[in-house]
Amino acid sequence: MRKLAVLASVTAALAAVAAAPAGATNECKGLQVCVPITGPWVLTSGATEVQYQLPCPKKFVVAGLDAELSTRGIEVSFRGALGSPVNPGITTTTAAVFLGRLVRGTDPAASFRPHIGCVPASGGGQRLPTSLHVYPPAKPTLPEMTEIPVRLGTHRYVKRCATGERLVSASHAIAFYTDAPPTRALAASVAVAQSVSGGRLHVSVHAGPAAGEVRAVVQVDLLCVSGK
Repeated sequence: MRKLAVLASVTAALAAVAAAPAGATNECKGLQVCVPITGPWVLTSGATEVQYQLPCPKKFVVAGLDAELSTRGIEVSFRGALGSPVNPGITTTTAAVFLGRLVRGTDPAASFRPHIGCVPASGGGQRLPTSLHVYPPAKPTLPEMTEIPVRLGTHRYVKRCATGERLVSASHAIAFYTDAPPTRALAASVAVAQSVSGGRLHVSVHAGPAAGEVRAVVQVDLLCVSGK
């Protein structure tokens, strides 16, 4: 009954998440209580590594990961934290940052769809220094993520870190909430340009007619640290 209650508590959070066909991916394999989350198709057609952050529902942590590729030439990994044992709550947190890169071929519509399996958070172990002169690695700083809905035409946005923080780096990813990988025409219909000035990220998003037929987003990730 407790397992059923846990799953029921996140039903509302999953209402807007696309569902993958049963057994198609393995993010929940071996997990007794697991909520599968399916992300959109993320474009990764260039040589530059693309990152995309996929979060769990509130009070859940990432316990399993998988991905679907539109072409075999894509390599996908994820950002994990140092610690022992390698475990949910230690290696992973409440969200997973996927890293994708096209390493073979030149497919302009190459994309991957991330999947995570989420389990109830139980907290991770603490790491203690083994010497007064050294420090254990800290948890990686998760980028501050914002998703911008794609609208037809050209639109400009400005993003910045919170007061007291400074911008270290910024990136963006174009993603499509479609059942199948985006076609070349759809992939080419959205273009994004970004620049950093005065500690702010300036983003310009242009969308052609094909983008108006599907749900598309631009995820902007800001890596912010304390300004002190």
